[in-house]
Amino acid sequence: MKKCILALCILVLFLVGCGGEQPASDTPPAAPVENLQPPPAELPPWPPPEDTRSFEERTADTIQATITMENGGVIVMELYPELAPQSVRNFVELARKGFYDGLAFHRIMSGFMVQGGCPDGTGSGNPGYSIRGEYEENGFKNELNHLRGVVSMARGGNPNYDSAGSQFFIVHANSPGLNKQYAGFGKVISGMEVVDEIAETPNSGPNGAVAIEDRPIIKTITIDSDVELPPPDKISR
Repeated sequence: MKKCILALCILVLFLVGCGGEQPASDTPPAAPVENLQPPPAELPPWPPPEDTRSFEERTADTIQATITMENGGVIVMELYPELAPQSVRNFVELARKGFYDGLAFHRIMSGFMVQGGCPDGTGSGNPGYSIRGEYEENGFKNELNHLRGVVSMARGGNPNYDSAGSQFFIVHANSPGLNKQYAGFGKVISGMEVVDEIAETPNSGPNGAVAIEDRPIIKTITIDSDVELPPPDKISR
C-alpha cells in the first residue's frame, strides 16, 4: 500500500512539473485586442433634459447655409443649432463633406413641400445612419411650426421616430399637419422664389415623385460660417 501511495505522489509531482511549458500548437494565435472593433458608443439618454429657455432665446443664434442650384438659383437659410441641435449638426456635417452636392429634389408637391437630399434618388436613401427625431411626438420640445419656408427633416412613417438621415424638405405653403411630428431646424431667409420655381416642377404621382430627367439638381450646399459643431449622435442602421 505504501508503495502505491509513493508511486502516485511521484506521478503528481511529474505532471505539475511539466505544466509550466505547453507543447507547440498549429492553431494560430487569437488576434491582438487592438485589432478588434470597439463596441459602438452608447447614445446619450433620450429625451434629453428639457430646455426651459423661450423659443426666441433658442433661435437667437443662427448658422447660415446656402443652397446653390445647378441652374444658378440660390436659397439662403438660417439654421437653429440650439433649437434642434442634432438636426443642425447632422445637416452641417453632411454639407461640409459635400454629401448633398449633385443630389436632387426628388419629391415635389406644389402647395405642400419640396424634398431633397436622398443619395440614391428613391426617397429611401440615407447616409448610413439615422439621428434622433427632434419633435414633440418623440418627446422633444420643438415649437418651430411648419410655415412657408421652414426647413425640416424628412423621416420614415411612425413608429420610425428616429429614422431621419440626410433627407430634408422646405415647406412651400403653411402645413400645420406636420407640426409636432417632424423636426423643423431652420427656415429660408432669401430665395423663396427659387423654392416656388422648384415647386412648379411636374411630378408623376400623388406622392410627388419626379421623373429623373425633370429633377432640379442641387449644385452645392455651403455653410457660410466657420462655427465648430460636435457631430450628431448617430444611430446605426
